[in-house]
Amino acid sequence: MAKRIVLISVLCLGFFSGVKVWVAAPQDKPDTVFHVNVNMVQLDVAVTDKKGNYITGLSPWEFNIYEDGISQKVATFGEENEAPRRLEDYPRQSAAIGADPPTKTGKQARDGAFQPIIRKETPDRAASMVVGASVFILFDTSNYMYRGFVFAQDAIADFVRSLDHPYRVAFYSYSRNFSRICMLTPDRSTALSGVRETVAGDDAALYDALLMTLKDASQFSGRRVIVAFSNGPDNASMVAPEDVRELAQTEGIPIYMISTQMSRLDPVSTAVFGRMSSSTGGKSYFAKDWQDEQKAFAAIRDDLAHLYTLTYYPQPNPNFGWRSISVKLVGSNFKDYRVRARSGYRPRANRHFMQAAATP
Repeated sequence: MAKRIVLISVLCLGFFSGVKVWVAAPQDKPDTVFHVNVNMVQLDVAVTDKKGNYITGLSPWEFNIYEDGISQKVATFGEENEAPRRLEDYPRQSAAIGADPPTKTGKQARDGAFQPIIRKETPDRAASMVVGASVFILFDTSNYMYRGFVFAQDAIADFVRSLDHPYRVAFYSYSRNFSRICMLTPDRSTALSGVRETVAGDDAALYDALLMTLKDASQFSGRRVIVAFSNGPDNASMVAPEDVRELAQTEGIPIYMISTQMSRLDPVSTAVFGRMSSSTGGKSYFAKDWQDEQKAFAAIRDDLAHLYTLTYYPQPNPNFGWRSISVKLVGSNFKDYRVRARSGYRPRANRHFMQAAATP
C-alpha cells in the first residue's frame, strides 16, 4: 500500500510539472514503465499600436499569459520566423523586468510607436534555427467563383511567390468536394502549378473543407496557419462552423479569411467569418473588388512576418473543459498597444498508459 501511494504521488508530480515522465513500477514488477504526456500550449501573438503598426523587439518578460485567470510561465519565446528558444537561452533585453522600457527616437519613431529594439547578433542567436510557418491555402472553386476566377488565382499565386524561403506551403481547393492539390512543401513551383490547375463549379462546403485542412495542419509542429479564400457563403457543409472554430483554437492554428462583398451580403457568413478568424488569432478581410484581394494577401504575409511565438505548460487547473486565454503586456508604457492571440482552447485528454519494458 505504501509503495502504491508513493507511485501515485510521483505520477501526479510529473503531470503538474509539464514534462514527460517515465516512472519505474514497484520492485515486484520491474518490467513495467508508466508514461505521462502533458501538452504544451503554443500561442502566435501579434502586437500593434492604435494605427495598426506592428511592435517588434519585445522581450519574453514583457508578456503575461493567463489561463482561466491563472498566471502562466513562458517556456519558450520566438519573434518573427526564428525558432522559439527557452527563456534561459534568451538574452535579456533592455526592456526586461527592472530595466527602462523602449523610448521614442525622434524621426525614427514610426507614427508615435516605440522604436523596435535592435538586437546584436550573438553566437547563440546566429546559430538558432530559422523556421517559417506552414501555410495551408484553401481556395473556393465553387460556382460562386464563375466571376473573377482568374483574378483570384493571380492573387493567390502572388501570395505564394511572396512568402520567404523558410515557409512551407500547401494548396487545397473546395467546392462540394475537398481536393488536396499540393501537399505541404517548400517548393513554390509545385504550389503555383496547383493554383493554375483549379477550375470552378458546384456548391460550396467551406466548413467541411476547413475541418479537413485543420486535421492535416495538426499533423505538423511549429507555427501553422490557414489562409482561406471564399467568394460566398457555405451552402453544402455537414459540419457546423462553431465546431471548426473550436478545433482551430484547440490546435492553435489561426485562420485568416479573405472574401468578397458577395459573402458580406450574407450577415450570417459575415459574422461567422469574423468570429472564426478573431477567436483563433487570425484576421478577416472583405475585398471591395478583385484588386483588393492582393492587398488582403499582402496584409496576411506582413502579419505572419511580425508574430511572436510563446509557449507554456499549463499550471494545475481543475477545469478540463473550455479554458480561456488572455495575453497582456507588462507595464503602463504598453497600455495603448493591442495584443491579438487565440482566445482559448479545450485541453486534450492527457494520455496515461502502461507499457511493458523489453527484457533481455
